[in-house]
Amino acid sequence: MNIVNRLTIRHLKQNKRRTLVTIIGVIISVAMVTAVATLGFSFLDLMQRQTIAEGGEWHVLYKDVSKEQLAAIQNDDATKVVTITKDLGYARLVGADNSTKPYLFIQAYNEQGFTQFPIQLSKGRLPKTDKEIVISEAIVKNAKVKYEIGDHLTLPVGERFEKGSDKPLDQSELLRREDGKLNESLQQITNRELSVVGFIKRPVMEPAWAPGYTIISYIDDTNMKATDRVNAAVALKTIDRSLFDHADQLAKMNDIDSVEYNHDLLHYYGLSKSKASSSTIISLALIIMAVIMIGSISLIYNAFAISVSERSRHLGMLASVGATKRQKRNSVFFEGVIIGLISIPIGILCGLAGIGITFLFINSIIQGALGTTEKLTLIITPMSLLIACVVSMLTIFISTFVPAIKASKISAIDAMRQTADVKLTPKAVKTSKLMRKFIGIEAEIGLKNIKRNKRRYHATVFSLVISIVLFLTVSFFTANLKQSLALSQEGVNYDIQIWYSNWKPLDDSTVQSIASLDDVSEYNVIEWNMVNAWFDEAAIADELRKAVKQDRSALKEGKYLYGIKINAMNDSSLQAYAKAVGANYEQLTNPDHPAAIVVDTIHYKDETSGKFVNTKAIHAKNGQSLNLSYINEETNKETQLNKVTIAAMTDQLPMGMRSAELGTLDIIVSKRVMERLMDEKSMSFVQSQLFLKSKNPMKTQQEIEEFRASNLFFLNEYQSRVMEEQRILIMSVFSYGFIVLISAVSIANIFNTISTSITLRKREFAMLKSVGMTPKGFAKMMNYESIFYGLKSLLFGLPISFVVMYLIYRALAKKFSYGFVFPWMSILSVIAAVFVIVSAAMLYSSAKVKKENIIDALKQESI
Repeated sequence: MNIVNRLTIRHLKQNKRRTLVTIIGVIISVAMVTAVATLGFSFLDLMQRQTIAEGGEWHVLYKDVSKEQLAAIQNDDATKVVTITKDLGYARLVGADNSTKPYLFIQAYNEQGFTQFPIQLSKGRLPKTDKEIVISEAIVKNAKVKYEIGDHLTLPVGERFEKGSDKPLDQSELLRREDGKLNESLQQITNRELSVVGFIKRPVMEPAWAPGYTIISYIDDTNMKATDRVNAAVALKTIDRSLFDHADQLAKMNDIDSVEYNHDLLHYYGLSKSKASSSTIISLALIIMAVIMIGSISLIYNAFAISVSERSRHLGMLASVGATKRQKRNSVFFEGVIIGLISIPIGILCGLAGIGITFLFINSIIQGALGTTEKLTLIITPMSLLIACVVSMLTIFISTFVPAIKASKISAIDAMRQTADVKLTPKAVKTSKLMRKFIGIEAEIGLKNIKRNKRRYHATVFSLVISIVLFLTVSFFTANLKQSLALSQEGVNYDIQIWYSNWKPLDDSTVQSIASLDDVSEYNVIEWNMVNAWFDEAAIADELRKAVKQDRSALKEGKYLYGIKINAMNDSSLQAYAKAVGANYEQLTNPDHPAAIVVDTIHYKDETSGKFVNTKAIHAKNGQSLNLSYINEETNKETQLNKVTIAAMTDQLPMGMRSAELGTLDIIVSKRVMERLMDEKSMSFVQSQLFLKSKNPMKTQQEIEEFRASNLFFLNEYQSRVMEEQRILIMSVFSYGFIVLISAVSIANIFNTISTSITLRKREFAMLKSVGMTPKGFAKMMNYESIFYGLKSLLFGLPISFVVMYLIYRALAKKFSYGFVFPWMSILSVIAAVFVIVSAAMLYSSAKVKKENIIDALKQESI
């Protein structure tokens, strides 16, 4: 080791406090990078495993392929595994106790399918011929139909068709009912002789609303006829973006009409055919890494800048005895290497330990929030460790580069005279004459101190600016990510939904019987009907206005037709809702002057762009009237209804309601007002639903099942609602944890910069005291310096933060559409925090300086 490097190590040892602060800062930044990278890889691994557990391991699905086309797919170089599947159809389940699932749904897989898809054998064996089947346990447990292994079944298998339709229905389609009677039938029936050879657990691929219980048979692709058609689910050898083009090309070359992709799984490999989704993910990942790097660079850069400032005389002495520019520059880089060798390994271990412990505490919450059966495990990949190391080394290199260049330029004369940091020209330290007059000489001295030590002053302001930007950026990012998550959710704000099979209004006795159950904490009855209203072009949603400009045929006499959903609530629920949104309840219950609350904000998914959009449903004002009408199906003419006045507009939905679609509008009225608005014919189409919140939704469900009428249906949404709440909770845990770490780096940065700067000014303070500055005057000077630092940092930090926040908003806008909103509370918090932190750092540092003996401080050359 050469002499310059040995001197560098000795300098680090002599300045233990600053070295320790720098090492801690680097450790925190490395830990954050490691934690973010590991979290990303671990989460993707979890979702990959969960998606495979729910829907099988496949990436591309070629539908309705012939034997020849199947051979081409199997022989393709990109193909790893091909699973053959076929939906054979439906058969009546005789004796079923569940009227909502009257069918058996028969699927067939080849041998590979039993391993690639989530088929769990519970008893017996899997089928080996097309005459054998395994049966879902739910048929015995739920439908109460008993089958045994060895049973021989003759099933008339066909396809479901709704009456009046020639399009077959599949498992994703609800059972078609009308007035309590089945409105569909099985057609194209073929008898099949099948033997039961085993039982399987209810397939997770079977939707809860599916009308058929799943039974699975076997298909042998080697015995396929030329006329047979099957589906080929392909697992690929290499998963990258080229798979989309490759699959499309393969389908085109072999005349395959239909190709589908397992977007649910590919999404977690970072792949999406939607460019908006991919660019959003990439943009957000880059922003997070950039935020961490900027915070880390600001801390480490200042540490090395201060180190060079402290060592300027020492480096000048080296230059005077022959040290080259390269040796001086390399001494700073060597200091960075020493810091990195100590900090990076510790930071990686701390990051892995921290995220691993976090997983232990939140795993159960994650399973509940995401509805996963798989656990989140710590995935340590060479790529995640490489990312952590490269980002950390790059951060340290950038942080040391400028100080190293400055160190190489320090001449022996400048270093001895200390002219590099301190500027004493009259112009450099000139202050306003009003400063002393209005604020005092202490403030003027404080400002001159700042001006004469511009390099340290700029380093401190830079630290504060970065801290402001980091805090506001992360806060804004968290708030917007929550909003984006909320937009992508269903918006379930109740536990159980109840309705009659014919959707007719619920009678009061049924409502009261259910609402009076012990665990029911809140209920709401909504009767609703769809009508129309014409709006001027200027009043319609912005997105519709853009579409209308391209296609004027959507307008009629300059007006656009909206679908109006009239929602009538029971009196107690309406009164509480009116109070919450600031509406007059008496006005809403006056049938002589019909009035309504209008939900003027909607969020929906734009199927064209794939964006989640949050927008104004309509541009209107309180007191405006809506002219309601409906189309008479018999005469196909528009029938006018009564007018309704807008009593209030809100973005809050009452319990049970979900956001309307673009081009529709929700209005909330009382039952008396609805009866006045509608005529006799339109009232006959009114539908009704009861929504409950319960302290114990599962118990309430059992109680409803015990006395429910045959035509009463219910849907328990409790788990869905809890999942949404837990997703928000998880987002908060990670986001605010990130904010805490960023804040820790920022505060350490500020304390390190200010305290070191003040320590370097010991001689200066001793000189001021020697010429008569009192402790009160000294405190006043330090207070004004704090104010100057805070104001200057806010002057630069807030505008930069707004720019970064807007960039984050634009990144999210590729997938989510909502208005840009300034985080005023965060801005006010950061303004207060800046002055508190700066003042605290000043007080802490000046308290130590106050204890110094004036004579000793004047003699001191360095710290």
